Formats: sequence, C-alpha cells, structure tokens
Amino acid sequence: MASVTKDQVLAALADVLDPDSGQNVVASGLISGVVVRDGNVGFALEVDPDQGAAKEPLRKACETAVERLSGVLSVTAVMTAEKPAGGQAGGHAQGHAHGHAAGHSHGHLHGGQAQARAPQADQLLPRVKSVIAIASGKGGVGKSTTAVNIATAMAAQNVRVGLLDCDIYGPSIPRMLNLSGQPEMVSERTLRPMANYGIKCMSIGFLVAEDTAMIWRGPMVMQALEQMMRDVDWGELDVLLCDLPPGTGDAQLTMAQRVPLTGAVIVSTPQDIALLDVSRGINMFQQVNVPIFGVVENMSYYVCPECGHRAELFHHGGARETARRLGVDFLGEIPLDISIRTTSDAGRPIVVTQPESPHAESYRQIAAGLVDKATSAVGGAGRAQPRIVMM
Repeated sequence: MASVTKDQVLAALADVLDPDSGQNVVASGLISGVVVRDGNVGFALEVDPDQGAAKEPLRKACETAVERLSGVLSVTAVMTAEKPAGGQAGGHAQGHAHGHAAGHSHGHLHGGQAQARAPQADQLLPRVKSVIAIASGKGGVGKSTTAVNIATAMAAQNVRVGLLDCDIYGPSIPRMLNLSGQPEMVSERTLRPMANYGIKCMSIGFLVAEDTAMIWRGPMVMQALEQMMRDVDWGELDVLLCDLPPGTGDAQLTMAQRVPLTGAVIVSTPQDIALLDVSRGINMFQQVNVPIFGVVENMSYYVCPECGHRAELFHHGGARETARRLGVDFLGEIPLDISIRTTSDAGRPIVVTQPESPHAESYRQIAAGLVDKATSAVGGAGRAQPRIVMM
C-alpha cells in the first residue's frame, strides 16, 4: 500500500469548508505544520483564541477527511489559538512550520546575544510557587521514574505538588501514575488536571490514544506545552515538577525560555557516555540562567536480593564527580532494583507501595532537599532573564 503524500493531505483538507468564512480550510489559511511520515499525518488548525471550542467540530471534520485517504495510518490534528496574519495554505503550511520554529527557537540561537523573555508567572502558572525541571542529557536513564517518585515523596511530605509530562513524543507519566481517561473541562477553555497519589498531573497522553505516533514539529510542541500550563486549572501548588524529554531540543528550550523555572535537576546513570550528556544539559540550563539544583545518579549500583552482594554494573560515583567538577550539588543516588522498575510499570510508585524501603527513603531525601532549594530560591532575588549566547 502506497504511503500518503502531503499534496494528497492538502487536497483532502480542501474539501472541508470553514462555515465562518465560507472557504475551505486550506484556502482560508487555517492549516499549518503539515507533516507526513510513514502514513502518520499531523497538522495544526489555527484559529482565533475566542473560537477554540466552537471550532472543535471543524477540527474533527479535518481529521475525518484525512483518515479516509488510502495509506493513512493515523491522524493527529491539533488546534492552536494563534492564527498568523495572511498567508496561503499549502506553501504556508510548510513555511509556517519552519519559519515559526526559527523565530521562536533556533532564531534565538543564531542571534548571538538575543534576549529570550520569559513571561511573568501569572501568564502561565499564576498560582504555582515553584517550577522545577527534571531533565536528562540522554534517554534511558530512568528520568520519568525518578520524577514520579520524587513527586510522590513530596506529596507524602504534605507538599502541594503537580507533575507536568513535557514529553510530547513519548508520554509515560499517565501509566506510571496509574491514570487514564480524559481530563474534565472546568470552563470553555480550561481543563482540570488528573490526580492520583496526591499529585495533580497533565500529559498529552490523556488527550491522544496511547499508540498514536506524534510527529509534530517544534512549533506544535511549543504550543502544546504552553496550553498544558496556561489552559489547565492547576490550582494552588507549592511545586510543579516538569518531566522533560531527554536531550536539549524544542521542549527544553520552550520551558527554559518561556516558563519561570525555579531550578533544574539532571538525572544520569554512572556511565561515562551518560555523563557527557549531563554536562551538555547543565550547560544549556546555565546559558538561560536556570539554576541547577543538582544531579541524581540513577541505577547507581545493584544489590543481589538473594545474597546481598553489591555490584556496580554501570560504574559508580560518576555523577557525583561530574557534579563536583561542574560546581553543582549532588542530590543522591538510586540503585538499580527490580522493585523500582516493576512498581513504576504497574503505576504504583515504590514510594507509595513500599514506603519503608531504603529506595523510598532515598527518594524522600532528594525530595526534601529540592523543596528546601525551591523555597530558598523563591525567597531570594529571583531568576534573571534568560540570555542565550552561542560560542
């Protein structure tokens, strides 16, 4: 079966009429960011902010039109409340994706000393005291497991905590917190976050099917992240933990530049290759003036449950040494243990299900340290405006 093409997608969308303008959605310039990859199609429907709810039937009609095409495996249509002036669809769709990304992400980098202004806290998270990024330089280091257990440890310490899953391409937090379904609408444009174990949570995983292939480009990722903060009723929170995807891409830059981050935590394993990426992650946050709260060494060692023998499978102490060398705090080490893995996979974090275990105690110590750091940072002079300089 031949794969669908972008031209075929645009032709199908041209059959969908916008009732307000009387034109099809392509001719009226409502379609942007069309991406087609191996039968998976993604695009944005750009509308005025005040028309979001009213345009939902139009968004669904666009998805349905594309789904009918031969060769289409999945369709993801996201509605964005920021319609650019002028422009034609087709060429506009592709050009907007690249141009918008350059203007809001890569453009700052090429600009040398361009200022990236973070909004005031009341624009995105008006009732959140502290926002902490949980990041990693590479994938596979157990960052999301660490974020979930830190969040549950904070909740157990009577901290009002939320967890924002910033991984648009591979959201895993809903499963780890044993959450499913869709959030409730509390108003025409506002969602209520899901909640479990005393943690408020929001993830793109609540809004799309679990096996959906997310093939969005940078602008769509940035828009989705902002909507999950601005259009979600987080309520009063002491701490919002943001579980970032691995690396230093669009999601990381969006959070660093557009959100008043109180600090960042870097999760790593002890291997040398992982520690190289730790340095890159720390450098990125430092370039945008986000304080580094410290480094966590995950999978630090293994203790045999039968004989008690300790083995350092991935080396040991590398994260501590890297933190010392870079002048940041070392927050703690978490062992490689099957109970941590199985409880996370089952949506029952070890801090909740085995609170007396030494592993849960390690997470609680890290959580308590982060709460202290966040409290001190909020009570201080505040974060300087971010400034990105490429060397």
